[in-house]
Amino acid sequence: MKAAVIVFPGSNCDRDAAVALERISGSPPLMLWHKDTVVPRLDLIVVPGGFSFGDYLRAGAMAARSPIMRGVAEQARAGTPVLGICNGFQVLCEAGLLPGVLMHNAGIRFVCREVHLRVDNNLTLFTRRYAAGDVLRVPIAHNEGNFFADDATVHELEGEGRVVFRYCRPDGMLDDDANPNGSVAAIAGIINKQGNVLGMMPHPERAWEPRLGGTDGRALFESVVTALA
Repeated sequence: MKAAVIVFPGSNCDRDAAVALERISGSPPLMLWHKDTVVPRLDLIVVPGGFSFGDYLRAGAMAARSPIMRGVAEQARAGTPVLGICNGFQVLCEAGLLPGVLMHNAGIRFVCREVHLRVDNNLTLFTRRYAAGDVLRVPIAHNEGNFFADDATVHELEGEGRVVFRYCRPDGMLDDDANPNGSVAAIAGIINKQGNVLGMMPHPERAWEPRLGGTDGRALFESVVTALA
């Protein structure tokens, strides 16, 4: 599998994503700098977490306009799988590859802890190793993870099964206390219409082996590797 991780000034989860990809797929990914203007043909692109450009202006807004994002968008439109994690999710929304926006967390406080996620769609190439309704325990660390979209967009996401992950209680039920940032409909991850671009705020690359404190994120990477094999 030929994968790449995009690196922006301020990315801090790029190496975590690269290690997870290499250990699970057996192949080290390319590390592509944000100023690169040529993106080679790839099987998978990861836009990692961090604080690109210090999150100045608006989280992900400046990174979304980096030269390399033109190539990322071209490959996404051609069907290449793209995974955006945390800041990567913000970048993909700002780049127009996913709908909606990530606003400041409800309460206007940075949140760093483990949360529970319910798998609402296990039919994507990123979630095939999970069962629908599975509850995962995965870390979050963000200041702007409050997913928002207008009613029509949320209705479309729901109707088309494009809400992939939701914040939930350990038993899989939804309530406000289990929603760490106030996201509309407790949305933690969505996929595009074409089914090849996934954005999620939680960090599966920090939960794929026991010494990280959990392994619930591993199946996400295994799903992609298996789908692309």
